[in-house]
Amino acid sequence: MNREDPPRLEIQDWGQMEYEIALDRQRAMVEDRIAGHAPDRLVLVEHPPAITLGRSATEEDLLVPIEELARRNITVSRVERGGRATFHGLGQLVAYPIIELRERDLHLYLERLLGVVADVLEAYGLCPLRKVGQPGLWVHGAKVASVGVAVRKWIAFHGIALNVNTDPGWFDSIVPCGHSGEKITSVQMELGRPVPMDEVKARFVEAFCRRFGYAAAGEAGRESRHPSWLHLRAANPAVIDCMEERLHGWELATVCQSAHCPNLGECFTRGTATFMILGTVCTRRCRFCAVDKGTPVPPDPEEPGRLARAARSLGLRYVVVTSVTRDDLPDGGAGQFAKVIESLRGECRDIQVEVLVPDFKGSLQALETVCDASPDMFNHNVETVPRLYPVARPQAEYRRSLEVLAYAASRDLPTKSGLMLGLGETSEEIRETLLDLSGVGCGYLTLGQYLAPSRDHLPVARYVSPEEFDDWGKIARAMGFVEVASGPLVRSSYRAEEMFEPAGIRSLSEPERKSERVESKKVIRGQAGQEYPDASQAKRGVRFQVSGSSVQPSGRTRRGR
Repeated sequence: MNREDPPRLEIQDWGQMEYEIALDRQRAMVEDRIAGHAPDRLVLVEHPPAITLGRSATEEDLLVPIEELARRNITVSRVERGGRATFHGLGQLVAYPIIELRERDLHLYLERLLGVVADVLEAYGLCPLRKVGQPGLWVHGAKVASVGVAVRKWIAFHGIALNVNTDPGWFDSIVPCGHSGEKITSVQMELGRPVPMDEVKARFVEAFCRRFGYAAAGEAGRESRHPSWLHLRAANPAVIDCMEERLHGWELATVCQSAHCPNLGECFTRGTATFMILGTVCTRRCRFCAVDKGTPVPPDPEEPGRLARAARSLGLRYVVVTSVTRDDLPDGGAGQFAKVIESLRGECRDIQVEVLVPDFKGSLQALETVCDASPDMFNHNVETVPRLYPVARPQAEYRRSLEVLAYAASRDLPTKSGLMLGLGETSEEIRETLLDLSGVGCGYLTLGQYLAPSRDHLPVARYVSPEEFDDWGKIARAMGFVEVASGPLVRSSYRAEEMFEPAGIRSLSEPERKSERVESKKVIRGQAGQEYPDASQAKRGVRFQVSGSSVQPSGRTRRGR
C-alpha cells in the first residue's frame, strides 16, 4: 500500500438503524464499490435488538422460540457472512467496512480488523485476548467483540461488533457463535461505568485508518462532509427575510422552507418559490423528507385566492404548486389543486402552472379532478428505486406512482417525475427505473442528490459526482426523455420554467383547454370492457384499466413490478 498517497476512506455514521434496512443498504453499497462508483467506506451503526444467523448457523443456535423472540421485538435474519449466531442491540458498536482488499488476503484483513478493536479496548486500559480458532476478542475470559465478514469480488462487507454499553443478558437467547456457555461482557461492565459511544466511534475510526493505511478521516460524523460541489454561496439574508415576510403576510407556505431545500436562497433571490398547499403537516412518514408529520388541519377555502394574488404580486409567469400528502381527505386534496389552478388562471393572464402531486392512493376520481383542470405540467415523483420503497417510502407503492404518471400521460398532459440519487440504489436499479418512467409516458425528468435533513432521517449512502449526474442525463435523453435536469443540486421544481420552455410546450387558452378536456375523455372499450383514453394510448402505447375507483396499468412493468 502506498503510504505516500493513502487511499480515501468515507466515514458514515448511521446512528440507530434496523438491521434489515442496514443490510439492504450495505449490499447496495457493495455493488457501488464493485462498479467503481464509490470509494472505500466505513459504516458505524447501532441496531435495535436483532439476531443474525451466519452460513454455519442452525435452529439449535436459538435458545428461545422464534415466536417468543418476535414477541420481545427481536428480529432474526439469515445472512451471507461466515460464523453462526450473534446478537446486535443498542449500546453495541457495529462497524461495517466496505472496502477493497487490495492484498487479496482475507486472513490479513481479519487480523487488522481485530487489531482495530484491540486498540480501542487498550485505550480504555483493558487487555483483550484472542482464542485459537475462535474469531473475536475476550477480556477476563468473557467475549467482548464478535467478527463475521463476507467478501464479494474482493470487496469486504459485514464486519465487527463491540459491546460498549450492551446488556449481556440479551445474549441468553442464543448460543453465541456456536459456543455453549460462552460468557459475554461489555466495556461498561469491565470499567464499571458507561462509555460515551461517540468517544468509542472516534477511537475506532482513528485506529482503523492507522491499521489500514487510510488518510486521517477526522471525527466520525453522521456522514462525511459534503463534497465541494455541494457548497453554495451564502444568500443575502435580507432578501430571504423579505420573501419570508411576504409569504407570511399571504399566509402561504412553500416547500422550499418546509423541505429545507438547498436552493432556497437562489430561488427567493429570483423572487420565485414552490407553493405548498393544504398545510405543512403530512399524513405520511417518508424517511427522507423534512416536512412535518402528524395530524393536519382542514383545507383552507381562502388559500387558492391568496395564492393567486401572491403570484400576481410577485409577477410570476410560471408557478409550481405542490402539497403535503393528505390521506385524511376523501379526495386526497385533489379538489384544492383544481381550485388553485382555476384561481391562478383567473388572476394572472397567460400564467403557466405546474402541479407536483401526491399519489392520491391511486384514486382515479382524484386524478381526473386534477387533470380536468389542465395543468401545463403534471409532476409526480417516484423519488427512489422500487427496492428502497420499504425503507424510504413505507406508505407509498412504486407501481402506484407509475400508474399515476401513466394516467396523466394518457390525458396528453406533459408528464414529469424526479429521482433522488445517493440513497443506496445501484446503477442497474437507476437504469431500470428510468426505463419504467419512459415506458409509462413520462417525458420530463429531474435527478438530484439526496441530502439527509437531520440525524433522524435516512443517512446519505454516497455523494454522486457532477460527472456521474451528467452521464445519467445523457442516458435518460438517449432513452427518449424530452427534457432532463440532472445535477447534485437539482430538485423537482428547481428552475422548472427552464425545463418547460425549451420543450416548446405551448400554454393553451381556456377554450383550447376545454376542447382538450373533452377529447382526452373520449374512450374506446376493449373486449373486457376496459376503458382506454383514445388519443394518448395510440400515441404512447400506454395502456391501463379502470378498476373500481383506481387506475391500474394492464401490463406489467419491467422486472415484474
